[in-house]
Amino acid sequence: MRQIPPALALHLASGATTLCHCWRLQLRSGEVMGFTDHDRALTFGGVTFEAETGFTASEIDSALGLSVDNLEASGALSSGRLTEARIQAGDFDNAAIELWRVNWQDTGQRVLLKRGSLGEVTRGPHGFTAELRGLAHELNQPRGRIFQFGCDAELGDARCGVDLSGAEYRAEGQVIASTGGRLLRLQGVAGFDDGFFARGQLRFQGGANAGRVGLVKVHRGDMIELWQPMPGAVLAGERVAVTAGCDRQFATCRTKFMNARNFRGFPHMPGDDFVMRYAIREER
Repeated sequence: MRQIPPALALHLASGATTLCHCWRLQLRSGEVMGFTDHDRALTFGGVTFEAETGFTASEIDSALGLSVDNLEASGALSSGRLTEARIQAGDFDNAAIELWRVNWQDTGQRVLLKRGSLGEVTRGPHGFTAELRGLAHELNQPRGRIFQFGCDAELGDARCGVDLSGAEYRAEGQVIASTGGRLLRLQGVAGFDDGFFARGQLRFQGGANAGRVGLVKVHRGDMIELWQPMPGAVLAGERVAVTAGCDRQFATCRTKFMNARNFRGFPHMPGDDFVMRYAIREER
């Protein structure tokens, strides 16, 4: 049961309230942001909550049990830190979020209404709508390993064991040309077989996308196609680093990475055709 501080309870019982909502976001990078639907900026807990963002919230739909709470926040793209480019780049994906109900005349009178993570974000020409997922949402996510053909390790992690820093799995170069921030010609990758970097990562080391990573869809010669266009402009001469990709198949692990002993799938698992077969007298 939510505990309302006594001072806030008295304020609510007074019949004339001065309340607003405040949102505290903590991105996966560790950056903390604050926003409020009040007309003035507020500060508490070491965070300043911006007022010029146009944030509004839908009604909160909560229930007993483990069902996922439903709440949406919408607003205008008017904050200097809350930009369409950052939303498109995924900076806010799965950010930790807290929703507070605050007495704006005395921010010490406040209560935490909801804690969770930021879900799907939809963008329009002048604003956005963000889904706020409650803590029960984590219970819907798969945990543990799954019995499947493909490897369930991430390429280069401790379970995989492949060292992606080696020259055989990594190339550094620069952009020769870019089309739409998605189709790139690169200097320094033409010496690798076609498809070697497919499903890999392309990291920008400078320019408008410095530090950002794009996922490689197609690699052919000196051409790299990304799954999504980069949020910032990609200019000729920018330095990039691209790492090999893996399709999580046993043959790829064995021949491309020489890492069959660390394969984390079950390549010899019987398939549906084996399950559906029936005994035939002539077969031995």
